Amino acid sequence: MGQKVHPVSYRLPVTFDWRGKWFADKKEYINLMHEDIKVRDFVKTKLAQAAVPKIVIERAANRLRITVHTARPGIVIGRKGAEIDKLKEELHTMTGGKEIYVDIVEIKQPETDPQLISENVALQLERRISFRRAMKKAVQTALDMGAAGIKIRCAGRLGGGEIARTEWYRQGTVPLQTLRADIEYGFAEALCTYGKIGIKCWVYKGEKKPERRFETPSATAVPAPAQ
Repeated sequence: MGQKVHPVSYRLPVTFDWRGKWFADKKEYINLMHEDIKVRDFVKTKLAQAAVPKIVIERAANRLRITVHTARPGIVIGRKGAEIDKLKEELHTMTGGKEIYVDIVEIKQPETDPQLISENVALQLERRISFRRAMKKAVQTALDMGAAGIKIRCAGRLGGGEIARTEWYRQGTVPLQTLRADIEYGFAEALCTYGKIGIKCWVYKGEKKPERRFETPSATAVPAPAQ
């Protein structure tokens, strides 16, 4: 049996940061976690056309700061900020009257974001485009835009076959066991007429040196004992 670990949790202290930044005691934790899930699902559905790969939620007392990473900030903001104001009002109602702040972060190169790559391939599979063609095009585009390596994997009833199987492509280097490697991960599902097809994507963007959190005191810093 293979022993699996989620690629994001595997790299959390080193190259990834938490997407929910808050603390709560045992009584409140489960309710706040479910509220996070509802907020993320709502924002993802509401901004389906805005290419949103990541949503970060921060909490402080009765306030929520939601940071939306998007490749199309104009769709999120709307004309004169109308769409973002409407989004704040709906989130304010959903969370029971909490104070809502929404920040927008633009993604400069969506072609190298693994979550957007996975969702794009899933969209093409739902439109009955060949999975091989969609995967190869995604791989080539990511490499052309500066990615050091990419691996993409599709699993399910590919091409409508009766037996599910797995196909994957890899170009460049993707050192999955190296924690200092800057590897991002994305996952999406294509809802086809013959069943779901899962798409996983890993994009390697070069090596990242982790910051030194603790410094060991030098040996000369210890004072000599009194005579």
